[in-house]
Amino acid sequence: MSLIIKPVISEKANYLTDLRGAYSFLVQPKANKIQIKNAIEQAYGVKVADVRTMIYAPKVSSKYTKKGLQVGKTNKLKKAVITLVEGEVIDIFAVN
Repeated sequence: MSLIIKPVISEKANYLTDLRGAYSFLVQPKANKIQIKNAIEQAYGVKVADVRTMIYAPKVSSKYTKKGLQVGKTNKLKKAVITLVEGEVIDIFAVN
């Protein structure tokens, strides 16, 4: 089981990459910062300077149907923002 689920590719994530050299990844919710740092360093062969994490709560939605009130929710997400050492670069779009 890999701790890194996928990189986040959005306008804000690309802006942070260009501005600060910070890359965003979706990671397993139970992973801690040390495990995330080691997984990024092994997967991409770079040196990580800083790891910041954010936990997003599941979103709950409900609707009324013929069978009554139907309630559903999404999964809990954890996002990690990785700052690399000066001069290091990750090529997210590289084909493996």
